[in-house]
Amino acid sequence: MEMLLTIHSAVRWAILAVAALALVKLMIGWAGGAFRGLDRGLLSGFSGLMDLQVLTGLIYFFWNGAAAAGFPFYRILHLIVMIAAAGLAHVPARLQGLNDRLRFQYSIYTLVGSLALVLIGIMILPGGLAA
Repeated sequence: MEMLLTIHSAVRWAILAVAALALVKLMIGWAGGAFRGLDRGLLSGFSGLMDLQVLTGLIYFFWNGAAAAGFPFYRILHLIVMIAAAGLAHVPARLQGLNDRLRFQYSIYTLVGSLALVLIGIMILPGGLAA
């Protein structure tokens, strides 16, 4: 159980690192570039890590909830917000029909929006950002 929570906690740093790289690359591209494989790869990496985070979170939620703490409202709310953040992380994959400039722009918006939801989801937990 503790190992799963450790993995769940460690993946957040990978998410943050990939998001930072993606954000810088997307802003450079938005300033005047073509949407290329690296842009898609960074966004796919971000959404994949978000999926991994949701998966480990769901396992921990049900495993730990059934074993001990139950399902307090803050844990349910955290779960809902984080699933929404992961869903938003997948939006850039659906933007293929747009021109490159709009694709960069909307990808930045969804990445920042997803990170904002993650921040809200973390702040819901007892201890907030210190957790």
